Amino acid sequence: MRLHSYVVARDYGFAPNPFYGVCTLATCKPGIRKVAAVGDWVIGTGSKTQQRHNKVVYAMHVTGTMTFEEYWADPRFQQKKAYLRGSKKQAFGDNIYSREAADAPWRQANSHHSLQDGSPNPLNVKADTGTNRILVSDDFVYWGGSGPELPARFLDYGPAHESVCAGRGYRNIFSPQLIIDFVGWIRSLNEKGYCGEPLDWKKTA
Repeated sequence: MRLHSYVVARDYGFAPNPFYGVCTLATCKPGIRKVAAVGDWVIGTGSKTQQRHNKVVYAMHVTGTMTFEEYWADPRFQQKKAYLRGSKKQAFGDNIYSREAADAPWRQANSHHSLQDGSPNPLNVKADTGTNRILVSDDFVYWGGSGPELPARFLDYGPAHESVCAGRGYRNIFSPQLIIDFVGWIRSLNEKGYCGEPLDWKKTA
């Protein structure tokens, strides 16, 4: 079991998408999506610029993976397709990539990652689809802008002075005991699923 930690710089409920009972990481963070395995944990913490440093946005226990093609076609995830004229959680749907064949170009649905006129954003298409792999979890907790502060011990852990919080990029080299203790702390909070709205939804009011 590994722990993958990063800072959620933009929290719109898009990456991750914690709606409809399943947390998915389908866009952004291609490095984590490439290497995280079933059984691993992914944690997103808040950013300094939004005064949420050292606070947890979400934690997901990876219970499945799939390709973009599988995600697009799967009946379980049709509600996660972006619909900008719908509710906020519909507007920030992350099921946005499809293609007609394995060697065909990617199609990007009109979504949070498209250009303002609705056309595909080439930079986001390239970054997102560079790793054709989605992380799925039905064992997660998402707090958005109301997440708890990390206990001090996880910011200066053990003789190696490990910190769960990542800086730039992401971090996934942690001692086994830190991971065990961190997961135990998450479990001890007795919260699960969608527990609070995304921090940046206040910008879309």
